[in-house]
Amino acid sequence: MVDSAYRPAKRFSVMVGGQEFILETGKLAEQAGGAVTAQFGDTIVFAAATMSKNMREGIDFFPLSVDYEEKLYAAGRIPGSYFRREGRPPESAILVSRVIDRPLRPLFPEDLRNEVQVILMPLAHDQDHQIDMLGILAASAALTISDVPFDGPVAGVRIGCIDGELVVNPTISQLANSTLDLRVAGTADAINMVECAAHELDEATMLQALALAHQSIQPLIELQLRMREATGKPKSSYTPAPANATLREELSAKARPQLREILTTTTDRSGRKEAVDAVKDALRAEYDARNKALAEGEAPFSMKEIGQIVEDLLAEEVRQRIVNEGVRPDGRNTTEIRPLAAEVGLFPRVHGTGLFTRGQTQVLSIATLGTPGDAQELDSVAPEADKRYMHHYNFPPYSTGEAYPLRGTKRREIGHGALAEAALRSMIPDEDVFPYTIRVVSEVMSSNGSTSMASVCGSTLALMDAGVPLKRPVAGIAMGLIKEGDKVAVLTDIQGLEDHIGDMDFKVAGTERGITALQMDIKIKGVTHAVMTQALAQAKDARMQILEVMLATLPEPRAKLSDYAPRMETLKIDVEKIGTVIGPGGKMIRALQERFGVKIDIQDDGTVFVSGQNGAAVEKCVDEIRGMTESAVLGRVYTGKVTRIEAYGCFVEFLPSREGLVHISQLADYRVGKVEDEVALGDEIMVMVTDIDPGGKVRLSRRAVMEGLTLEEAQEMDKRPSGGGGGDRGGRGGGDRGGDRRGGGDRDRRGGGGYRG
Repeated sequence: MVDSAYRPAKRFSVMVGGQEFILETGKLAEQAGGAVTAQFGDTIVFAAATMSKNMREGIDFFPLSVDYEEKLYAAGRIPGSYFRREGRPPESAILVSRVIDRPLRPLFPEDLRNEVQVILMPLAHDQDHQIDMLGILAASAALTISDVPFDGPVAGVRIGCIDGELVVNPTISQLANSTLDLRVAGTADAINMVECAAHELDEATMLQALALAHQSIQPLIELQLRMREATGKPKSSYTPAPANATLREELSAKARPQLREILTTTTDRSGRKEAVDAVKDALRAEYDARNKALAEGEAPFSMKEIGQIVEDLLAEEVRQRIVNEGVRPDGRNTTEIRPLAAEVGLFPRVHGTGLFTRGQTQVLSIATLGTPGDAQELDSVAPEADKRYMHHYNFPPYSTGEAYPLRGTKRREIGHGALAEAALRSMIPDEDVFPYTIRVVSEVMSSNGSTSMASVCGSTLALMDAGVPLKRPVAGIAMGLIKEGDKVAVLTDIQGLEDHIGDMDFKVAGTERGITALQMDIKIKGVTHAVMTQALAQAKDARMQILEVMLATLPEPRAKLSDYAPRMETLKIDVEKIGTVIGPGGKMIRALQERFGVKIDIQDDGTVFVSGQNGAAVEKCVDEIRGMTESAVLGRVYTGKVTRIEAYGCFVEFLPSREGLVHISQLADYRVGKVEDEVALGDEIMVMVTDIDPGGKVRLSRRAVMEGLTLEEAQEMDKRPSGGGGGDRGGRGGGDRGGDRRGGGDRDRRGGGGYRG
């Protein structure tokens, strides 16, 4: 008898912010090191964590990979690509992968060299509960119960601010009304990852939100500990990365005095690099000679290891000098910003340019304006369908003086672009104010730390140069941390070396009124509330200094768009008239676009965007669309064209494709014997709409315009027997004036423009 293959899941749950989080294990992927599903609402994420059996040879880093794979079946959709299957991960999936990776990475042993792989995918998405923070919980839980050495668990939560109140784990629909989208991850002891977009939130409220987030992750930490106790595997042993303590001690004695001298006498980055390279070269030459004299069987010295040990010794000396003396490698104190420069309007034809320089970090940002049809279409499990503001960030090898093959956009570039986009998003004018699609590309020209925040500054300048009416300009700064024992130094405007050897990279962007974006990555297990408070205070001071330099270059957005930017007009039409503008098979909209040389975009709510290089043509096209879709209004006067003549009157096209009857009695303010005596086909005359029957038929009056009647007067007059055109006109001149009117030059019946009464 064959045993059943059914495997019941072990289920664990907890309430956070009034909502249930559920973890399950034991049902899926039994051969993975650890496998978990995490559920929040009807959104479910699967995570599997596995470690290779043996260490990876020849590397000096921990080989961790965290990959979130978007699956559109989770939202009940079929992929929109030609192949109709998921392929290259979209930016949204890469950003989720990064936000999950960052809180996990500091919690593995430093000497672990076995491959560790965490793979996540959504199994269900309810379009209201987001994936990213749930993914952190799932990944951490999978690692926690697995055999992978991991010093967790960690958990993440989202904090919103709705009507001035902080909300834990707001839904997607709630976030639409939130001035804060804060994502925080951490351990039981401290926060170790922050990602945030905000609408000018003040520092005090931000600190409250961070404290609430850390408090809110505690039940999720405890949930994973319960799960580990019930289902966790013993942690696997591993072979630690080899460390030559004897060689390190020898090199320390030889190199430290030289490295201290270099740091004391050299503040220039390139000069310091040359001096340190000279120390490495001398030591390599010495140990290479010793290798040649080794007896058989003795292990040779590694030239790569010698170079790495010297770099480690340099990092130790830099850190000690910062925390003990308050002096940084380039001679600055802990709160000093490098020299700043800002420029705009650098190149012809492009719509807007901004060049921002901070020390050796330089970013060129270029803004391009497009039509609503240029918005990016999104194909992901999230409900968002498109995006009208895009920021792209490029980090070429020449920016650091290197040369290596280009292999497409890297995950880091996508992440930095998304951060700069978040920093500016809340300051982009609303679509009803500025209906353009906006793309900014930041090209890193030179890098020595904090290029993402430099791209925020350069992009602000480029947008202002392009004439985008930003609500307020945005600037960004990167903060760092050096922690040695009980000594802590918070650094303003970190450069590349400080980023590499430091314990924290904390990026802060905002306006003069408040914070618009945050991002924090740390290499230690967490940072305290006091450190966060100090970092935000120093960042605010730096932000104000940078904004002052930027606004001295360009105080406000340009009043006029570039001559090469498309001109755009917007109008709103009745939703039922959309088909009129599009026409059968798109015939009408194509004809309009060809005739006026414009591009027309129509949204489902009846908003029509007309854009083109020729402003006059755009206005004419808008007028035509307005006429095509306008409904007849009682009492309104129109200029129309005579399209048909009958014995009882004439038909006038007073709106595109919309005709009305002018009865013979309403053709003039005197008796008209024959319609042809008064008007001819093609004549333009002014008429008033006096009646619209339930079937939509329109009755017009030319006489009401000639006599200057109100709608009520015109309707009353139209009810009288049609025994003559003149007669009693209610005291407006009296008598039959037909005779002296017939030759009047003021009528010029076929000259266009009609009567002006």
